[in-house]
Amino acid sequence: MNWDRVEGNWEKVKGQVRQKWGKLTEDDLEQARGRRQELVGRIQQRYGQKKEEVERDVDRFISNI
Repeated sequence: MNWDRVEGNWEKVKGQVRQKWGKLTEDDLEQARGRRQELVGRIQQRYGQKKEEVERDVDRFISNI
């Protein structure tokens, strides 16, 4: 799935994102609203990972849904 589709289907995708990254709050997901960089930043903040690691993980996750 590409990011245009993620943004367009955010209500469906955010449940899967929440399952993968359970530390994200509902507010985190609402703030991200399908925007890649916002989602990466929120995950990075909650999990304390490097930006490059999170970007790889997010891209891998999105390509598998």
